Amino acid sequence: MDYKTIQLVYDSGVATITLNRPDKRNAISFELIDDLLRGLDEVAKSDALVIILTGAGKAFCSGMDLENLKTLLGRTPEQNLQDSRTMVRLFRSLYEFPKVTIAAVNGAAIAGGTGLALMCDFTLAVPEAKFGYTEVRIGFVPAIVSTFLLRQVGEKQARDLLLTARIFGAEEAVRMGLVSEIVGPDKLMPRARELAALLMENSPASLRATKQLLTDHARTELDSQIEAALHANAAIRATADFREGISSFLEKRKPVWKGE
Repeated sequence: MDYKTIQLVYDSGVATITLNRPDKRNAISFELIDDLLRGLDEVAKSDALVIILTGAGKAFCSGMDLENLKTLLGRTPEQNLQDSRTMVRLFRSLYEFPKVTIAAVNGAAIAGGTGLALMCDFTLAVPEAKFGYTEVRIGFVPAIVSTFLLRQVGEKQARDLLLTARIFGAEEAVRMGLVSEIVGPDKLMPRARELAALLMENSPASLRATKQLLTDHARTELDSQIEAALHANAAIRATADFREGISSFLEKRKPVWKGE
C-alpha cells in the first residue's frame, strides 16, 4: 500500500510500523490516523507474527497535529462524534490487535501518543521518554484513553494522571506498570527485535488464541464504557472552555477559563 505518514517494513516475521512525520514530531493528523489504520489492517492479514510500533526522529508521537487542531473549532456535533468514533477505532484496533504488539518509544509520547504507546502488549522506552495525558490542559476530556488506562493502573493513579495532566517519565511509568522496560536509545530497536524473536519461539496458534482470549475478556466492559466516552469526548467540543483551550494553545498564551 501507499503510505504518506508511516513506513511499514517486514523482516523475518516481524512488521515494523514507523510513524514518519519527524518534522512534526510524529503528531497525529487525520492522514496519519488513516495510514495507521490501513497499516494495521495490512499487518493483521499478513504472515507477520509480531508488530513493532515506533517513531522516526526524536519523538514517538507528540499528540494531535496543530493544523488539525485548528479545524476542530468549526466542526459540527455530527462531525465531532464521527471524529471520536475514528479515534476509538484506532485505539481499539491497536489494543485488540490479533498479533503481539511492541511499542518502541524513542522519545516523547504525549496525549494521543501516550495512548498509542501504552496500548501495546509490551512497551519499551528510552530513559528520556516522556508521557502525559494532557487533554484537560487545553479543554479536552481524556475520555477514550481513560477507558483503557483504568484497565492498566489503579483508579487513584488514573485520577492523578488524568486530572493533573502532568508529564511523567519512563521510570515512573515502569513503577506504575505502564512501561515494560527502559532501554538505551542505541539498544531500543535491537531489544524490540530480540523480544519479537523470543515471542516467535512460541506457538503462533497459541499466541493468537491467547490474544483473542484477552480481547474477549475485556470486550463487554469496553463496549459500554467506550460508548459513554464517545459522547463525552464529542460533547466537550461544544463548550466555551474547549474553544478557549484550543485558541490559547495555538496562540501560545495562558488560557482564560470560563468554566462553561
